[in-house]
Amino acid sequence: MEHDCIGQLEVPANVYWGIHTQRAIANFPVSGISDGQHPELIRAYATVKRACASANEELGLLEPVKAEAIRQACLEIESGKFADQFPVDVMQGGAGTSANMNMNEVIANRALEILGHARGEYTVIHPNDDVNESQSTNDTYPAACKLALIDALGPLAEATKKLARAFHDLADKHINDVTIGRTQLQDAVPITYGQEFHAFATLLKSDLVAFDRVVPQLAQLNLGATAIGTGICADLRFRKSAIDHLARITGLPITAAPDPVAAMTDMGAYVATSAAIKNLAVHLKKAADDLRLLNSGPRCGFNDLNVPARQAGSSIMPAKVNPVIPECVNQCCFMIFGMDVTVNWAVAEGQLQLNAFDPVMVHELLTGMSLLTRAMTTFRVNCVEGIEINTEQGRVYAQSSPSISAALNHYIGYEKAADIAAEAVRTGRTVREVAGERTDLPAEQLDEILDPIRLSRGLGQTCREHLV
Repeated sequence: MEHDCIGQLEVPANVYWGIHTQRAIANFPVSGISDGQHPELIRAYATVKRACASANEELGLLEPVKAEAIRQACLEIESGKFADQFPVDVMQGGAGTSANMNMNEVIANRALEILGHARGEYTVIHPNDDVNESQSTNDTYPAACKLALIDALGPLAEATKKLARAFHDLADKHINDVTIGRTQLQDAVPITYGQEFHAFATLLKSDLVAFDRVVPQLAQLNLGATAIGTGICADLRFRKSAIDHLARITGLPITAAPDPVAAMTDMGAYVATSAAIKNLAVHLKKAADDLRLLNSGPRCGFNDLNVPARQAGSSIMPAKVNPVIPECVNQCCFMIFGMDVTVNWAVAEGQLQLNAFDPVMVHELLTGMSLLTRAMTTFRVNCVEGIEINTEQGRVYAQSSPSISAALNHYIGYEKAADIAAEAVRTGRTVREVAGERTDLPAEQLDEILDPIRLSRGLGQTCREHLV
């Protein structure tokens, strides 16, 4: 039996949480997704509490025996133990207060066990007075959220690098295989498959740069600001001590927000993180869309390439095979676009001295990052690494396009080149064939001018020169 400002409540004897968590379980039976299903968040919150315990001990605010027991409990949580002790729904109200008290209660009760006491003996170690000393939900919960996002960026960046490398490898393999470039879905001028795939890799490289830029924003924390940024109930020295301990523990470039009151309502780091993830999704969707188009047909479509056949494509049409992996990636990208909208709405709804919607922001961001990490692995392993190029088809496209007549502009002028292109379209012949009849340019020179490979190398660019 435990009590709070509302009254008394029974708490199961076999759990580590307390009354605040128990009330939250009853109050928020909404999404069916618990904080415990975001292990990065639980680890990060335990790390924040560990740093705070060390700071409080250093400042003489927490007895060494208590501090050590709290640190041990935090380390156990960080290692993955007690993951089932964080049952509060991710759609909790209260700006994360339930998550903070859930963490405080689990740490306190485990620390009590470590010292040989029974759970609930809060006269020895108290969730609020000891574990939450010098802290508030409003400074510790955002700190844990941001550290969790940095943690999740690691696997996301690694999956991005591997996918970029797969596109680079495919590009190098086909750097001399020409096809036709297309603008507005219409035939344009020659390009190599290598250049086309290298462009995908370059887009992914830009996403990696964006991830690096967002880390310092996420690493700017507001510990010691407590409720609204004024630092009420916290020792004036706590801010620096807690930040120093957390930086040493994590090895991250942790800094203190320069204006604690402004930082309490500034959600810019979430916006930047969401934007970086969304931009990655845009690039992935671009690659998936292009592969679907280039794979289309194969007999009545582009037929530039074949993505790996992964499953039967129809319950009624025999032998039909669909580009299911790019379609899967597309749908994951749609989810990310929804994530970004949710985060931006939540950021925009912060009033006065606090934004109450950190819980939905971190849930959406962590969910989106995990989704894209897995989607990119699937895209790479089940699609990109098995793509086969129809090189002869590409060469036919490159040689047949009337648009390559643009290469003649310098020699015979736009008007004459346009006439040659129109004749080629009307008769179904190549520009080279018509130009051989309608210009005085030597055959060898025409071959050189209209060579598709040469036309694709206008900038002298090769994939190898631009590897990440």
